[in-house]
Amino acid sequence: MDWTHYRFLSRWPLPFGTTAVFRALERVEDYPDWWPQVRSVTRLNDTTGVITIRSVLPYDMTFTARETRRDPEAGVLEIEMSGDIKGWARWTVTADGAGTLARYEQVVDVEKPLLRRLAVPGWPFFRLNHRLMMRSGRRGLLGHLQAV
Repeated sequence: MDWTHYRFLSRWPLPFGTTAVFRALERVEDYPDWWPQVRSVTRLNDTTGVITIRSVLPYDMTFTARETRRDPEAGVLEIEMSGDIKGWARWTVTADGAGTLARYEQVVDVEKPLLRRLAVPGWPFFRLNHRLMMRSGRRGLLGHLQAV
């Protein structure tokens, strides 16, 4: 087993239309306004930016995100990541009853040296850290969508 390889899946049921959810998720530069663990987003150009995140555990992760797919009709936003983590992430936004389901998938390898050294004992804590970050992100997006 590769202890530095992670696969994550989160599902966010949201009581808003798919268009509103997709528009909020595609504006990555606004994430720090509503998602506390996204500390900064610096756009490099129309499809690439540098993102710094930090959840409960006391470490920052910085990576370059490059958009590889933006398909409003299919509800898909996908990026490739390099830096402290390397891999990909995808939002898929679909109708779900009267609301929307935002599905987040991420497959990454941890490249940050400290986290690689702590991979085996840290595995359950790193997974919990991600789960807490995603839970906070859903709450933040709910508040953001209610305010607009």
